[in-house]
Amino acid sequence: MRIATRGSKLALWQAEHVRAFIEARFSEAVELVVIKTSGDRIQDRPLAEVGGKGLFVKEIEEALIEGRADLAVHSMKDVPPALAPGLMLGAIGAREDPRDALLVRPGLDAASLEALPSGAHVGTSSLRRSCQLRAVRPDLVIDPLRGNVDTRLRKLEEGQHDAIVLAAAGLVRLGLGGRIRALIPESVSLPAVGQGALGLEHRVGDARAAEVARAFTDEATSACVRAERAFSAELEGSCRTPIAARAHVVAGALRLLGLVGSIDGAEILRVEHAGPASAPEAVGIAAAADLLARGARRLLLSAEGGIA
Repeated sequence: MRIATRGSKLALWQAEHVRAFIEARFSEAVELVVIKTSGDRIQDRPLAEVGGKGLFVKEIEEALIEGRADLAVHSMKDVPPALAPGLMLGAIGAREDPRDALLVRPGLDAASLEALPSGAHVGTSSLRRSCQLRAVRPDLVIDPLRGNVDTRLRKLEEGQHDAIVLAAAGLVRLGLGGRIRALIPESVSLPAVGQGALGLEHRVGDARAAEVARAFTDEATSACVRAERAFSAELEGSCRTPIAARAHVVAGALRLLGLVGSIDGAEILRVEHAGPASAPEAVGIAAAADLLARGARRLLLSAEGGIA
């Protein structure tokens, strides 16, 4: 079985994680097919300007369609709402900590986001993160930050930023959890849709890949991510719009927290909606409808215009 993956350290960790699962569960040899995506090649501009997070999956999906790979491993926060025709999301695996993490440059004594000095430079190219950071700390300077985890850590160590914000999940998976100065509460920075979860994509009708995907699926995480993705899709969200969502499943009930904000963080609309975990998409769609009824479309259109 062939797994298509990006070539970054984190992507390879994820692919190796899935390979180990397949080899242990199915006693089947697995080959990694490393693909350099447009998102990996274009590093000098914000994703919102060059096509969004879909640039991290386009060439990988082409490999699946052309039969050069059987499975693709994705960070679910990078997967756009619509997949390429003929492909399906067969599995969503167990989630790592989905929170955002604050990392601080050497020599700066700040144990939390609140403790950063006024005027501190914080690196992130995520509109979702910058919106929420500006809402609680309008005195901070938000700087663009692209590149893989190693590149971002190097820029921090060189003092190009006073602090940076990354997904905790990626750091933990790479054994870099010790670099985290503080985990940012979800009440301050609600995570990206799908953050911390891994997905397996394959061709529709590929019975063997579907069997592997079913075995890899974590039902609770799958319900949560499906609700979050339905929320984003109903809002017609993209990386040009500050949208966040986080769902939890407790005793068969699914609770989703979501938000839409202005790019400058001056206005944020929040929603909380609950429903049965057996119908996660309905929960996400209902939460989005609540925000749309309260004026979210205006914020979304304003954000789109701010990037154009």
